[in-house]
Parts: sequence; structure tokens; C-alpha cells
Amino acid sequence: MAYTTINKSSLHMNTILYNGTGSSNSITGVGFQPDMVWLKSRSNGNYHNLQNAISGANKVTYPNDTNAEATSTTRITYFNSDGFTVGTESDVNGSGRTYVSWNWKANGAGSSNTDGDITSTVSANTTAGFSIAKFTASGGTANKTVGHGLNAVPKVVIVKHLSTTGGWQTYFEGIGTANQQLLTLNGTTAIANYSNLWGAGMTNSVIGIGVNTAVSDGQDCIAYSFAEKTGYSKFGSYIGNGNADGSFIYCGFKPAWLMVKNINNASADWTMFDIKRNTFNIMDKRLRANLENAEDAPLGFIDFTSNGFKWRTDSFAVNGSGNTHVFMAFAEAPLVGTNNIPATAR
Repeated sequence: MAYTTINKSSLHMNTILYNGTGSSNSITGVGFQPDMVWLKSRSNGNYHNLQNAISGANKVTYPNDTNAEATSTTRITYFNSDGFTVGTESDVNGSGRTYVSWNWKANGAGSSNTDGDITSTVSANTTAGFSIAKFTASGGTANKTVGHGLNAVPKVVIVKHLSTTGGWQTYFEGIGTANQQLLTLNGTTAIANYSNLWGAGMTNSVIGIGVNTAVSDGQDCIAYSFAEKTGYSKFGSYIGNGNADGSFIYCGFKPAWLMVKNINNASADWTMFDIKRNTFNIMDKRLRANLENAEDAPLGFIDFTSNGFKWRTDSFAVNGSGNTHVFMAFAEAPLVGTNNIPATAR
């Protein structure tokens, strides 16, 4: 059984739904002051918006696009003690529209980290295994390292250029050729290998930046790193069976949030589910990280169980026969917490 020192997962990662007003709108109920907020319109085809505490509330990037970081005073305007405030931008607060926010706790605006070859500003939540590192790239034609502050080896790392356009380069531990594999969060591309992409790789203090990583000298970059915490988060892979009675994937907890990508199929989207948009099984309310599309509801799809998730579809995007799929999952509740109370199915 899975044990965790995190008795309340929602104090580190939490999903909040809200309605747009078209005017300044304070969103509360997160349960903490968020350090990374990912917003998406459910009802309309708007860009995903991602803002973080290191860059500041007036800076935004778009997970479904390669655009550089932009300055905006009409999206998130403040990070508050129990949430955030959004302005008038329709992407995040259009009148009569519905939205979802996915919120992660790091450690505020961050501090200097000199663990790597490149000094970074790091905001790290070591309890929950999540950090944000902002740095200015140097020595782009040689192997470099950047501190992440987790005191644990990250299993997922997402790196993005801020000052110029560039893809969301994504690393998952244990897939492809070591330190060479690449997935792109803003696209459907299948896994690709690039020589020495991640340099010396990931350690409990640094992430590796290799010869072919799309970071260039003098360019500002951001890295989001995730280390696995038993009973709270799970990052891994599974093989699909291509059957409507789909694969079951064990997490060791009842999931609250899930994102999946078929890494063998160049048409497969990054598919996202959470327990706030779907309050019971079978879950079918889907958003896709690489698309600006509104939420849709394919027939059937997925169950969240007390200890993992089970597919109820033969969709190639999440259950392709013989294909490898990677996933990120965060807990609603551990299978068994430190209070010895078992989680129950939905």
C-alpha cells in the first residue's frame, strides 16, 4: 500500500473552476497561494495561459503555442493567499464563459541557486516535488547544468524559451534513449531522439542542458521540474491495449488530475482530465494541452479509481494498441495515508 507524508494533496496541487465576468475577478478556494497557474477556457476555443511567481503575475506563456513570454495586465494580475485575480482578457475571464485553473504550490518568487553551471532563480516545493527554475542560457554549444532545488531526481522536466519563440521541450525519465529523448508539449509529435539533448541528465540537484537543447546563449528560459512523491504524484508510462475495456494503470492513489500522451503516434494529443470537471465515472470531459479547443466529451473514456485509472476507450491517443503512453498524475487522496485511512473508489 502507498504511504505519503502529504495528508492533503490539494494543499500542493488543486483544480478550481470559475465563471468569467469580463471585469476584475478574484478567484479563491485554491487553498494556498499558487506559484504556477495554468488556465483554460472550457466553453470556448482560447489559448491555454500559464503564469508563474518567478516571472511575475504580468508575464504569460501559452502551453499550446511556441510564442515567447508576453507581458499582459489583463490576464492574472495578482497571486493571492487563496488564489489569484484575473483581468478582462477573454482567454481567462470572458463574460459568460467557463474556465478551469490548475494550480501548483512551489515556494514563492524564488531565490538564487548556484548548484549548476548556470545560476538559476528557483522556487521549489521539496515536500511535493515541484520546482520552477528561471535562468539565462550560456555556453549553448557545450553541456551545462541548471539547479532545480528539489533534493530529488526529477522524472519530468519541461523547458521553454521565454525571450524567443520555441517549443515546450519535455523530458520523461525512462523512455527513449537515455538523455536524448524529446517530446513537445505544444504539439503531437511522436518521441524523437537527439544526440546529447539533455547533457549529463538529471540528478537530485540539477537538470542537464545538452548540445541540442533549444536554448541559446543569452536567452531567458524556464524549467518546470517534477519529482515523484509516493501517494501524491506518479509519472510514468504504460502500454495501450486498443480495446474499449482498456488498460488499468496503477498509481498508488486516487487521481485528481491526469495528462497523457501516446509517444509512438505523431497525431496523438496531450489529453487532460480532472475531478472537478468530471465529478463521477465514467469521465469524458476532455481538454488537450496542445490545442486551444474548447472542452469536449467523447463517448466513454476513463475511470479514476481508488488506486489509479482505467481506460474505457480504444482511442489511439490514450490507449493505442501496443503503443507506449506517458502520463503525469496527481492525487486526490493516497491509497493509504499516514492516518491509515484507505481511499475509496468514486
